Amino acid sequence: MKLHRDLDAWRADRAGLESTRLGFVPTMGGLHAGHRSLVERSVTENDLTVVSLFLNPTQFDQAADLDSYPADGARDLEVLADWGVDHVLAPARDDIYPDDYRYRVSEQSLSRELCGAHRSGHFDGVLTVVMRLLNLVRADRAYFGEKDWQQLELVRGMVEAFFVGTEIVACPIVREADGLALSSRNARLDATQRRLAPALYRALVSSPDADSAARRLAGQGFDVDYVEDRGRRRLAAARLGEVRLIDNVALPEPTEALRDAS
Repeated sequence: MKLHRDLDAWRADRAGLESTRLGFVPTMGGLHAGHRSLVERSVTENDLTVVSLFLNPTQFDQAADLDSYPADGARDLEVLADWGVDHVLAPARDDIYPDDYRYRVSEQSLSRELCGAHRSGHFDGVLTVVMRLLNLVRADRAYFGEKDWQQLELVRGMVEAFFVGTEIVACPIVREADGLALSSRNARLDATQRRLAPALYRALVSSPDADSAARRLAGQGFDVDYVEDRGRRRLAAARLGEVRLIDNVALPEPTEALRDAS
């Protein structure tokens, strides 16, 4: 595995890989089994796999959330080597943002709903860093988890709108045995919060509608940002203390009788 902290050195190496099929997994560190599933799929489907370790400051709407993000660079590099990664990009902030974030990517519709309605500027930061990383890596495929459904949809739309030649590959949510969706932020839950956290998933899959799920979560002690049904998917964000959890589930297809009635 080759570590690249200098982007000029990466560009020189990338120039020699033009005939190689590249997979790319962008991360902010704090790696867990969900990231591993993305990496394993990339390793399986491509000649070489590139992973970025970049804790992106522009997508955090609260400084305390950035400061407490559970990234561990040394550990993350060790696990990436174990997972069979070929190249790691770990640039400094000024290398990714030489313009000091004066130029950015904004989306005017979906990015202002759901999580975007509660996190001002968050998706500008996400889309901008993803665009910059995609341009640096120029991968054939980039892998994103479905847990961040809204982010996935926005990245797909951005890639299509700007004619980026990278295929965006969606990968299923990886969960703990009790249903909790894996997230780097789960490490910040205390013991009591960790026992309660899987109730988010249970409410989404067992409630008859989004409003019922929201009421159920509020009654259990969650500070609910939203629960909404969009098409055949139910999405939610809720806080336990200082930790913000997001999740989503596919809704069952309506039965034939219900389709006929509609």
